[in-house]
Amino acid sequence: MSADEAVHLCYENLNGSCVKTSYSPLPRVILYMVFGSGTVVAVFGNLLVMISILHFKQLHTPTNFLIASLACADFLVGVTVMPFSTVRSVESCWYFGEIYCKFHSSFEGSFCYASIYHLCFISVDRYIAVTDPLIYPTRFTTSVCGFCVVFSWLFSITFSFSLLYSGANETGLEDLVSALSCVGGCQIAVNSKWVFVSFALFFIPTLVMIVVYSKIFLIAKQQARKIESMGNKAEKSSDSYKDRVAKRERKAAKTLGIAVVAFLISWLPYFVDSIIDAFLGFITPTYIYEILVWFAYYNSAMNPLIYAFFYPWFRKAIKLIITGKVMRGNSSAIRLFSD
Repeated sequence: MSADEAVHLCYENLNGSCVKTSYSPLPRVILYMVFGSGTVVAVFGNLLVMISILHFKQLHTPTNFLIASLACADFLVGVTVMPFSTVRSVESCWYFGEIYCKFHSSFEGSFCYASIYHLCFISVDRYIAVTDPLIYPTRFTTSVCGFCVVFSWLFSITFSFSLLYSGANETGLEDLVSALSCVGGCQIAVNSKWVFVSFALFFIPTLVMIVVYSKIFLIAKQQARKIESMGNKAEKSSDSYKDRVAKRERKAAKTLGIAVVAFLISWLPYFVDSIIDAFLGFITPTYIYEILVWFAYYNSAMNPLIYAFFYPWFRKAIKLIITGKVMRGNSSAIRLFSD
């Protein structure tokens, strides 16, 4: 065997080490830059979202608290998942120990489900706001928002950690797990039963969001037509405040709808592949899996970019934070937009 054909191991001096797939220097640098840039945007972009909403009093609304909590889930993906996955994907080895391997996978599941349930509750919130914007503040209160946040986090963390730490995911796959086990690997096998349950927990809120946003955009279209068809200027004037509120709520619904679509496009291929894999004997090549999982991870970096593109108040808040003006007294009272 020539030097070029020599087998590289994750741990050269350990028996049972995983085989390492090495990249040449240039592809390695490019991959680290691509994955690293996504991690940086996920961490700092979502940190800016959280600081903006929590600091400026004008942004203290139930919807924005849900968005801040969603940003927290994406921020934690950027801190606890993406950096370690970057090394695993580029080096094809897991160098962070067995204990953190299971934590890493549990975090991955927890924050994914937390995101989907936050987005589901946000869609319901937007539906109430668009259908009856003047009554909305009395229906979706801070306490209701608090319940939504607690449920999203508690359910997601409990399900993900209990599934992996109980070993239920490996039931019936003991031989496969034993065959795949090696030092420097971090592969979590999930049997077909729990893959189906996991997909159902993803699909049900997804279906709710599709139905709710379909209704939202239908109602928004009807409202827009109604406003355009109003010929009486006096009637227009009397309803001007309601129209302004309705217009603002529709715009917010549109922006958050884009965030939902981005989430589904990012995570759906991963979940579909998980089901195919579980029922066909885990046939997905490693490089395909890496592409799908990073496609999903990058969703955590997308939401801040969506907000920055569609929300002028977020761009203004970023400017105030970066320039240090938020450190001044009473900066929390700065108005980022007019009512």
